[in-house]
Amino acid sequence: MQITTEEYQLFRPLLFSLGYRMLGSVAETEDLIQETFLKAYQLREDTIQNKKAYLCKMMTNLCLDLLKSARYKREQYVGPWNPEPLLLEKLHAFDPSEMIIQKEGLSIAYLRMMEHLTPDERAVLLLREALDLPYSEIAAIIEKKEENCRKVFSRAKKKIALAEGESLNYEKNKSMITRFIQAFQTQNMDDLLDLLSENVTLYSDGGGKVHAAIHPIVSVPKVLALLYGVIKKAPDDFYFEVKSVNCQPAIIIYMNGKLQSILSFDIRKEKINEIYITMNPQKLPIA
Repeated sequence: MQITTEEYQLFRPLLFSLGYRMLGSVAETEDLIQETFLKAYQLREDTIQNKKAYLCKMMTNLCLDLLKSARYKREQYVGPWNPEPLLLEKLHAFDPSEMIIQKEGLSIAYLRMMEHLTPDERAVLLLREALDLPYSEIAAIIEKKEENCRKVFSRAKKKIALAEGESLNYEKNKSMITRFIQAFQTQNMDDLLDLLSENVTLYSDGGGKVHAAIHPIVSVPKVLALLYGVIKKAPDDFYFEVKSVNCQPAIIIYMNGKLQSILSFDIRKEKINEIYITMNPQKLPIA
């Protein structure tokens, strides 16, 4: 199959949007995009009627194969699993202004909920919602009947419903994160209690590579105790920035001259409901 430079630039972000949402991994998505295009180049032109649909089918099937083969590996993961944070400015292959990825369905909270779906449920949900494909095309991509795809979609929607109350108002969320930082630095408990949900939960992802809590931390006192403990042990060159991660404000922490962790947030009803700390060095972009 011949793919022009223009077509490559058009289809690559589309495949990234699909793969990253299914896998929660930038590196794995990039690998499968390359594999998709390599396989496409080997196909005869007269066998392909719709390049976009065919590439999506190839990418989806590669993702499904990876998800099914990696299930055991994921089950053996040490501690909570967080999706790989997505910093668009670190994706040199893309111009962020041209990314087709929408903020809906891209947050860390949403991607963590995707873990509760089977591989087929993820595929149908994304092809239907993120790419707005008709059931006839979805059925052809995952090789199931249309009626089965409708049932799979309905089942996936019910499972993912818990993620749909999340606030995606970037500026409002950034204001809350700024307030949280100020209250944390001044140990203003009144403000912290006002900002944090009573059952706020922290998921610390070290992947067994670095020291991290291997179980979720629940409640305001326990979450704050862990965060203050981390800061107390921080080196003198510790500093942080608030940047856009997965199209939402997040805290980027630097220690010993390199990116040490990323804090992302799930905000609902003007409360910080969950905090995700990703420290696994394999998931952090090179600063």
